Amino acid sequence: MLAFGAQLAKFGMVGLVGFAVDITVFNLLRATVFSPEALDSGPIWAKVVSTVLAILTNWVGNRYWTFSKNRQSQTLREGLEFFAVSLVGMGIGLACLWVSHYLLGYTSVVADNISSNVIGLALGAVFRFTLYRYWVFSPSRRAPTTTATPVPATGSTAALRLPAGPERGLVPER
Repeated sequence: MLAFGAQLAKFGMVGLVGFAVDITVFNLLRATVFSPEALDSGPIWAKVVSTVLAILTNWVGNRYWTFSKNRQSQTLREGLEFFAVSLVGMGIGLACLWVSHYLLGYTSVVADNISSNVIGLALGAVFRFTLYRYWVFSPSRRAPTTTATPVPATGSTAALRLPAGPERGLVPER
């Protein structure tokens, strides 16, 4: 339970850094090039750009700190899975922003921030942490770290013995 709490705290701290990137870029873009006055769908595009930058920030923090003990050896696959989960999390935030801004008509900067950066972020964070912990960085998905130990040949056939021990999936020699 202590390990879970520590991991959750690290996830939260990484998330705070990503949140700072997200909210800063979102508000900067929403006030300038993606303002609703300049582009009707501006808040949505501002959120897409800011979230992608936050995802990249969170990837580094989660891979090398939060889930560092559970990193996969296949970095590309892990990165694609991380990005896929993050995109769904982004979709949750975007859906909250879209409902608030376009469906309910709350179009102020404060309303956009509450819908995307409070409600959407909270719902997306629960989704992301769960999938990062139990799928992307799951300890059961790591490649085994054991190596084969060659044994000198005793006759015409060479033998290869694997260490018998507590490693999962290995059967002791008979």
